Amino acid sequence: MQILNNPNKLSKEKSPYLLQHAYNPVDWHPWSDETFDLARKKDKPIFLSVGYSTCYWCHVMEREVFENKEIAALMNEYFINIKVDREERPDVDRVYMTALQAMTGSGGWPMSMFLTPDLKPFYGATYIPPKAKYGRAGFEDVITQIHEAWITRRSEVLSSGDNIILKLQELINSRLTPSVNDSLSENITENAFNSIMKIYDDIEGGFGTGNKFPRPVVYNFLLDYYFYSKDFNALDSVSFTLKKMYEGGMYDHLEGGFHRYSVDNFWRVPHFEKMLYDQAQLIVTYVNTYLITKNKFYLFVAEDTAEYIMNNLSDTKGGFYSAEDAESALSADNPDVKEEGAFYLWTKDEIENVLGKESSEIFQYYFGILAHGNTVNDPHEVFGNKNVLYIANDIYDTAKHFEKMPEEVAKIIDDSRSLLLKERIKRPKPHLDDKILTSWNGLTIAAFAKLFQVTGNHTYYTKAEKAADFILKNLYNEKEKVLLHRYRDGESRFKGTLEDYSFFISGLTELYESGFDIKYLKSALALNEITINKFYDPDASGFFDVEKSDKDILLKTKDTYDGAEPAGNSIQIMNLLKLGYMTDNKELIEKAEKCLKLFSDDLKRLPFSSPQMLCALSFYLHSPKEIIIRGNKSSDSFKSLLEVINNTFIPNRITLYADDELMKISKFIKNITGDLKSKDTAEVFVCENYTCELPVSDAEALENILIQK
Repeated sequence: MQILNNPNKLSKEKSPYLLQHAYNPVDWHPWSDETFDLARKKDKPIFLSVGYSTCYWCHVMEREVFENKEIAALMNEYFINIKVDREERPDVDRVYMTALQAMTGSGGWPMSMFLTPDLKPFYGATYIPPKAKYGRAGFEDVITQIHEAWITRRSEVLSSGDNIILKLQELINSRLTPSVNDSLSENITENAFNSIMKIYDDIEGGFGTGNKFPRPVVYNFLLDYYFYSKDFNALDSVSFTLKKMYEGGMYDHLEGGFHRYSVDNFWRVPHFEKMLYDQAQLIVTYVNTYLITKNKFYLFVAEDTAEYIMNNLSDTKGGFYSAEDAESALSADNPDVKEEGAFYLWTKDEIENVLGKESSEIFQYYFGILAHGNTVNDPHEVFGNKNVLYIANDIYDTAKHFEKMPEEVAKIIDDSRSLLLKERIKRPKPHLDDKILTSWNGLTIAAFAKLFQVTGNHTYYTKAEKAADFILKNLYNEKEKVLLHRYRDGESRFKGTLEDYSFFISGLTELYESGFDIKYLKSALALNEITINKFYDPDASGFFDVEKSDKDILLKTKDTYDGAEPAGNSIQIMNLLKLGYMTDNKELIEKAEKCLKLFSDDLKRLPFSSPQMLCALSFYLHSPKEIIIRGNKSSDSFKSLLEVINNTFIPNRITLYADDELMKISKFIKNITGDLKSKDTAEVFVCENYTCELPVSDAEALENILIQK
């Protein structure tokens, strides 16, 4: 049996997750043609392990299994072992997660899959302990049994892999056959709203029972639905949920930003990792809720979250990093001993030592600190007497309890937060995954652009602009018409998937609508054309998740599930609609219609699965407001009119700045605005289906027009 002491082949990779495993005694290989050839040459099955660098259970399985020399020796003898970073290769992850869910009814990471040398899965699981526990078979037993099956029942194993892939592709194809009843109407959105509200938790906010996830795609649909239906329940469910999410331990009350999800049903105890895609999407949701309610609380949370990104997930060159880990070292003296939440949790004594008696009493009452700890759910039994900060009593209740003025209590809380943050910075920080992913950066560009629109704070626009320029410079080859997925340590790599193209196009479009720099609209249009050529299915419509030519991706999917991140199809359909209206390109709008009809069965049958696509359906069903502004951009009147536009919630709109450059792209603009020469006066045309109101130059008059349905 072979036991490795030297770094394995992952040491040459750039992925933080792969590098975490570079010194395992397992003979890990990257996902590559060379590795597949090796499996065929040695006639061994493949063990595929998929995870990501901030995944708690991935760390556990590494410590328990992959660092175990005896188990590693068996793995090296029986298999060709491949390690994949799901964030670096979402295309690979999607195929085998689809297979795993079909095999077991559930999924998650780490994903442990066993494949034939031709990459077909025949057995799968998530976390597998070294020895049988938690009701799970032990890893050593599993791999021994699989090895015996490979030696003695090879034909059964190969046949199983063939059948699994065949059945999965048949299932995918059956779902993607154009429906006979492909009508698109508001009945679909009404049915979706009713279905979603049946599982709404009106006591704690959020949806369903058990773990609570921030799922911004659901909130996006509900805000959109509220705009057209004026059903207050839609707005109330979002505004209440956002308030409860912030008040709970899900939110980092010292530095801002949201953790991944809560392990209870009232947002108290989080799974402590922080993901860029959550922050980006939630910024937009909080901003839109502010625009509807005009409650500055929601804008505060959005800006506080943006501050977290700028301070912790920003590369000096312009891009945004991916994530921060859930676990961290208990002390700098022993960096290898880590626990989940170690960076964020506090004992009562620690707080008192930092704040002193009077301030700590107020702080502890406000944040629900207890001597025995307040973590009502301790899934890994590591929290003990520690406390997560959550708002147990608001400022007014706290002020009443201590017989002080609310303003005085608020200052004590703010000062205490600053002191504890300074103390927390001394602790070992969680691992930072500093990959720059095109897809997640697209979401974040859109978020910062949106924040700039509403606040007028140029810091946000500059961050969005720098990130967009970084992607265009480092991950986009305009000549070869290729967008890449990942940048790290000077290396750009991996062909972009549909999410990369669609999310980035969406970010560029939002950025154009923020500052009206025509280069971003031009880039969005160019990338949209490339996306259609690479991913669009001209026969049945819809967009494939990967390029049609990819040979190492066995399943050709058109994903419509809007989960923690929206599906590429959902965002790309919206891109087609927005860019179609921006340029009067009816062909793009017709493609969007065909896509919506293709997916209409899913939208009717499983509305909770595709809420972001329902937003695209709403855009299609309701003629968007086409807002065209002209005049001197630096004038006070222009800024005043633009402020009205940007501070009015209109989910289905496009905003264009009429100048000579835009007229080269959108030739219909001249028919609306006329000749621009000598027309420095700021005016706004509000149109629907290219039929326009008379231009207005008065902010109040514009506001009255915009709030009309």
